[in-house]
Amino acid sequence: MKQIVLFGAPAAGKGTLAGKIKKILPQIPHISTGDILRENKKNETPLGLKAKEYMDSGKLVPDELVIDMVEDRLKRDDVKNYGYLLDGFPRTLSQAEKLEEIAPAEVVLVLDVPRQELLNRVLGRISCPECNAIYNKFSIPPKKEGICDICGAKLVHRSDDTEETMNKRIDTYEENAGPVIRFYEEKGLVKHVDGTRTMHLTEKEIKSFLEIV
Repeated sequence: MKQIVLFGAPAAGKGTLAGKIKKILPQIPHISTGDILRENKKNETPLGLKAKEYMDSGKLVPDELVIDMVEDRLKRDDVKNYGYLLDGFPRTLSQAEKLEEIAPAEVVLVLDVPRQELLNRVLGRISCPECNAIYNKFSIPPKKEGICDICGAKLVHRSDDTEETMNKRIDTYEENAGPVIRFYEEKGLVKHVDGTRTMHLTEKEIKSFLEIV
């Protein structure tokens, strides 16, 4: 059982790293707040409607909305039995403090990526609306242009993946990141990961980060 937080800017590679960790710890639930929020937005749930205006403008969804959603998810049996792999939470100090009350993290992997690299990743990013697979037109293209390798669905470019919105999202992340990282550094839980080579991290390296023998 491991309780892992993946922390980094938008497009830092949290989803990619989560996929690699899942191969090592297949039973651990991957909880992506971004996926849950987008699903609520798509289905126009009360949470989704509240979150939509913030997401579309690149702002953080208010803490109380995100905390309620995550707290509910962390109460499920799979988390109690196998821990969690949190992707996108906490993003603020108040979220980190709340997580400490609910289910404290055991390790926090901070992905470090330069701003320009983040912009390049986002402007080329295309994703599958069916299975959530992510590609990049420049660095990780699908085998057939515009078609998901996994399920064959038509790939889409997210409407909020623009340079202006992305710069706002990075600015927001940077405003909040320092206090969160310091919070976990004081607990000795932070491991920095070179996010420019997430795709190439070996199983041995990941096990070292997670302190798995």
